[in-house]
Parts: sequence; structure tokens; C-alpha cells
Amino acid sequence: MIRKLFTIIIMASIIAIGFVCKDSWLDVIRDGGVYSVLFSMLLMAACVFFPIVPFALIAGLNGALFGIANGVLITLTGSMLGTMLLFFLSRYGFRDLARKHLTKYPKMSEYEAYFNRNAFTAVLLGRLIPVIPAVVMNIVCGLSKVKWAVFFAASTLGKVPNVLVVSIAGANFSENKLISIGVYSLYMAIIALVIYRKYPHLTQKHKETKQTGKPS
Repeated sequence: MIRKLFTIIIMASIIAIGFVCKDSWLDVIRDGGVYSVLFSMLLMAACVFFPIVPFALIAGLNGALFGIANGVLITLTGSMLGTMLLFFLSRYGFRDLARKHLTKYPKMSEYEAYFNRNAFTAVLLGRLIPVIPAVVMNIVCGLSKVKWAVFFAASTLGKVPNVLVVSIAGANFSENKLISIGVYSLYMAIIALVIYRKYPHLTQKHKETKQTGKPS
């Protein structure tokens, strides 16, 4: 019980600090310098727990301030810092409780076994094609038996394309806004097309929800 309470307090504190400090942190980031790198990573890590600031804003800002290569490295480091922190907090804070409930549903155990056998591919595709919200994936993987090294490797590789595209867009925004917006729009269009083709049931559910006015 104490461990669960401690985990909740840490998560709530990270989100609260992010909300309170986001404006001042953004000012420090815009100023550039050594501290801007640190605060950019911290803000990116906090956003993993809750989207305090849009991901594209921070990643694009990093690309504009530090260049594409450094921007990708800074954004990816901060994002993975928050991702792994949430993963471990979920694993060591709530895993026992989750496993206790999971034993009541044999079908869920089958799904989990399949997921564990194909963990790297599942996590990698989940990052590349964001059908499942990232925060949900971080928590679910933390509660599962997925090895942290597998989760780390797949998550890092899966995040690279999005981080790279946004960093390129940010780096070119001041000089050529049209190219910047075009690059990001093209990437989002490709992702939307893949989701539409590979997961047509998701778009169908969205249409049904809009027609009925109720979630399905």
C-alpha cells in the first residue's frame, strides 16, 4: 500500500511541477545555452506523464535552437527519460495489483502471453503507428512481463522518425515555413493513411461515435 501511495505521489508531483513551471522552463529553453538543454529534457520527460506542452512545440523548438542532430538527441533523451520513469513506476508500484486482477481473466492472460512473445515488434509498431496513446503503452508495458531492455530499445527506435520529422520542421521554420509545415503535414498524412488502411475498424468506430453522439 505504501509503495502504491508513494508511486501516485511521485506521478502527481511530476505533473504538478510541470504545470507550475512550464512557462518559466520554456523561457529558459528559448534563451538557449546549457541550462536550456537541461530544462528541455525535463519538460519533455514531464510531458510523457501528461501533455503539459504539445510535443511538437518542444521538439520543434529544440530543432530550431540546437539544429536537427542535437535537437533529435535532446528531445529523444528527455522523452525516453520520462518514458522509462513511467515504465518503472508502473512496474514497481502497481504490477502486483494488476497481476492479481489479471488472473481472474484467462483470456487476458492469453493476450499478455502473445504480447510478451512479440514484445519488441508490438512496442516498435505502437511507437511508429500511434494507435494506442503513448502513456497507455508505457503503463501497460510496465505492468506486463516485457523486459525493460526490450521496451527501451523498441521505444527508442520507434520514437526516432517522429522526433526527426518534427526537428527538421522546427529547424526550417524560421527560414521556410512552407517547407516546415509541408514536411510535418506529409508525415502526419502518411501516419493517418497507414492507420486507415491497417486499422479500418478504428475509423469506423469514430464515425459511429459522431453519428450517435455516444462512445461505442
